Amino acid sequence: MSAPAAPSPTPGSDPARNVPAWLLGVVPLVLIVLALGAFLALDGPGLADRTGPPVEELAVERTTLKPGSIAVTVRNDGPDAVTIAQAQVNDAFVQFTGAETPIGRLGTATVRLQQPWVEGEAYSVVLLTSTGATVAHEIAAAVPTPETDTSFFGLMALLGIYVGVIPVALGMLWLPWLRRVPPAWMRGLMALTIGLLVFLAIDATLEGFELAAEGSQAFGGQALVLIGAVASFLLLTGVSEVVKRRGRRAASAGAPGGTLAMLVAIGIGLHNLGEGVAIGAAYATGALALGAFLVVGFALHNTTEGLAVVAPVANEQPRLRRLALLGVIAGAPAVLGAWIGAAAFNSSVAAFLFGFGAGAIVQVIVQLAPTLRDDDGRSLHPVAVGGMLAGLVLMFGTGLLVSV
Repeated sequence: MSAPAAPSPTPGSDPARNVPAWLLGVVPLVLIVLALGAFLALDGPGLADRTGPPVEELAVERTTLKPGSIAVTVRNDGPDAVTIAQAQVNDAFVQFTGAETPIGRLGTATVRLQQPWVEGEAYSVVLLTSTGATVAHEIAAAVPTPETDTSFFGLMALLGIYVGVIPVALGMLWLPWLRRVPPAWMRGLMALTIGLLVFLAIDATLEGFELAAEGSQAFGGQALVLIGAVASFLLLTGVSEVVKRRGRRAASAGAPGGTLAMLVAIGIGLHNLGEGVAIGAAYATGALALGAFLVVGFALHNTTEGLAVVAPVANEQPRLRRLALLGVIAGAPAVLGAWIGAAAFNSSVAAFLFGFGAGAIVQVIVQLAPTLRDDDGRSLHPVAVGGMLAGLVLMFGTGLLVSV
């Protein structure tokens, strides 16, 4: 008599159904760790030894000028350690201190060159590695690096107020005029606001790309701008949804005016944060001419941002305290940015912040877009197109007054 056949598995049954879910998630992770550990323990079987010279890449992140010395902070962008053997200033070898040991991957070192310099003159700094590779850095106009004391931070705060807080506050004074504008004109004004924001988004992205190209590439380079933009867009979108779920009144054309105004202020504030970083860094390196004309140029350029903040609430009656909060959110980040840029400037961080600001502005544009719809449901009708083009032209024209 033959033994009974084993019962066949039920169609569609899962053998791992009785296994705890956490164990199913941990097992692949453990196997991956064991595989990598075995690969490293066996010294990478199958990989031939490296041939050829080391790959040496150094990026100059900061230059500090003090009487009788030039300090250059560098970061190792390459896969191999770098040893600095010699230094030149204007083709003449000079004594230096710092970087006595090899600089490992992603490591930093400050090389202090014993070199008298004359204010306003240009200097070419060249660092020579132990393998003969060179790293060149140009100083267009030598100026003393300011001391980061209380008066210095006070000056940066004042500069941030001049170019951020005051212009936005002046632009918000258009609110009484906006309330008298016929309803049909409001679509044109909202389109003007979108045009202003489009210009700011493009400007922030290009500034970020430029800074990323000048700094260390090991952290992503220009990709940091895009990463910052995506992160900001997603974060601000999530915040917007949370705000709308808290019972704010609905509006047929999109989000409530108060919500839109807050989002506009946040987007412009993040842009001004990146702008403040650039201004502070330019001041610290002597590349910013602190003339009255330049301050006026920044003020005119940023005044239009105040108009963008108050346009969504033109048909409402916000309290003065609410308007003051919107103005601080939009303009005050320029002060923080100026502090960061002047005291601890880093090209990679600045590039990320510019991208973060650009992403926030794009998210605000998405929120504002429904307010352009006319009675026929069109968003790109002639009034909207004309308003957006006017916003671009206005920002471009005032931007010509600004030169950092």
